[in-house]
Amino acid sequence: MRAIFVMIKCEMGQAYQVAREMADSIEELSEMHSISGQYDLLGKFYLEGDRDIGLFVVERVQTVPGVKDTYTVQTFNAFSRAAG
Repeated sequence: MRAIFVMIKCEMGQAYQVAREMADSIEELSEMHSISGQYDLLGKFYLEGDRDIGLFVVERVQTVPGVKDTYTVQTFNAFSRAAG
């Protein structure tokens, strides 16, 4: 599994509705955050290694009603504080 982050710009007044719709309908969604700045939402999605990222974003994320624009970031490695 690999993580991608997608920043989502929504139609005015639609951010929470878009977030709820994605949480209910996209099983690859791990987390959805409302954010400040040019975009309204930040979603963290986990995809299988052979999954086409562009196709996933175009078919599953951009087709949700109320989505106006997206910006996708592909990740390579995850780092965290060592346990113990």
